[in-house]
Amino acid sequence: MFPKPVPFLQTNTYAYESSPMVKPTGFREYDARWLFEKEINLMGVQALGLGLGTLLAEMGVKPEVVTGHDFRSYSASIKLAMVTGLMAAGVRVHDIGLALSPMAYFAQFDLDVPAVAMVTASHNDNGWTGVKMGAQRPVTFGPDEMGRLKEIVLSGSYRYADGGSYRFVEDFPSHYINDLTNRAPIKRKLKVVVACGNGTAGAFAPKIIEKLGCEVVPLDTDLDFNFPHYNPNPEDLHMLHAMADKVRESGADLGLGFDGDGDRCGVVDNHGEEIFADKIGVMLARDLSKLHPGATFVVDVKSTGLFATDPDLLKQNVKADYWKTGHSYIKRRVTDLKALAGFEKSGHFFFNAPVGRGYDDGLVTAIHILDMLDRNPDKSMAELYEALPKTWGSPTMSPHCDDEKKYGVVDKVVERFKAMQAKGETLTGQKIRDLVTVNGVRVTTEDGTWGLVRASSNKPELVVVVESPASEARMREMFAAVDGVLRENPEVGAYNQTI
Repeated sequence: MFPKPVPFLQTNTYAYESSPMVKPTGFREYDARWLFEKEINLMGVQALGLGLGTLLAEMGVKPEVVTGHDFRSYSASIKLAMVTGLMAAGVRVHDIGLALSPMAYFAQFDLDVPAVAMVTASHNDNGWTGVKMGAQRPVTFGPDEMGRLKEIVLSGSYRYADGGSYRFVEDFPSHYINDLTNRAPIKRKLKVVVACGNGTAGAFAPKIIEKLGCEVVPLDTDLDFNFPHYNPNPEDLHMLHAMADKVRESGADLGLGFDGDGDRCGVVDNHGEEIFADKIGVMLARDLSKLHPGATFVVDVKSTGLFATDPDLLKQNVKADYWKTGHSYIKRRVTDLKALAGFEKSGHFFFNAPVGRGYDDGLVTAIHILDMLDRNPDKSMAELYEALPKTWGSPTMSPHCDDEKKYGVVDKVVERFKAMQAKGETLTGQKIRDLVTVNGVRVTTEDGTWGLVRASSNKPELVVVVESPASEARMREMFAAVDGVLRENPEVGAYNQTI
């Protein structure tokens, strides 16, 4: 019998090499992430594989899993440790090798395999690892499945079975690339900066954009798991600024930036101005709703209010559904509502039938952006952006807060704002118009200025976003007010970036 995991072991000891270590907080709301060697060891990853195989049997899912790994120095080792656990649970494993997360999701369809377990830490700093899992195409695990997986692994309640096996799927990336490029090329001549932050997307994104008929200006596309310039995260201002500089230097029509596992896309316009992903979502919703009037779009609570107020979208009878932040939540909501697409401020976009398969894919997002430009040949990216109603919004800002404390802090912040509203207190000198508490708290004042606080689902952080349709000054006032409430809690640390 495989040993029951423990939450901590000292490295470079007999116990560390002979027992599984799994820190409980690594089981997040919709995927799993740990600091490798500090919070999980290779035997712990084996336990995770055993647990996943056990869960699939409980769910009545055919015991077959697609797996792949991102470009980090330790990811292949982690994947193979997970594979041994899966096989011990009787699972047939289809390994597509070095891959993007959406490539693994695509493989579920292409290889007709029900489940996926993609080894990636996405945009997290080096040292992190994780697994994105699912057992029902195109959705991935949410809190219920992750909670049950946690119970199985931490209790050591594994189900062993015969029949486990392994096969390597040779040259699978060519299937994915062909699927995206076997179509009419982009008619408009576009020069595109393709930025990958030296992450996994560098092996695939430039080739795909070029095959679509665009001139590619590569930026940090050589794979380097040390991430020497910046973390591959298109929500991070370091990456966006590097993209902006390259666009201005090369005279490109736009810049497209991809995160570490290729499921997100960030955009810089032809002037070298960063466009936050939620505004890109509004632009794409405008474009797609002309082809699909009356469409429903699912939007996360971090995103701009324009999805509900933009005159062009209202004219097309678009329905906006604001939902919980997180790729698993939005993906599932898009599927349940049969929405045309879902948009997250982080850059996770989900295009459903007939314009996609429902999962998040940064390259599919890039193609929709290029098609939007192709359908508007007389408009630059900047002009399409300038056509939106003006709002002033912040980037996603994340103050540190330990995993064990962050949800408690958010609960206190929610109650604080609820009490303010109940007593008729003002915020930034205005009455609180409404509170949305589906995911943390989004507080809106009379002029439409709003601020959001929620717990990060994949890092020891909180998430803060503010926006105002009135002025930049009002946006900054809201940030100061929200931050003031946060600072009532000593557990909240420094921000990674602020306005």
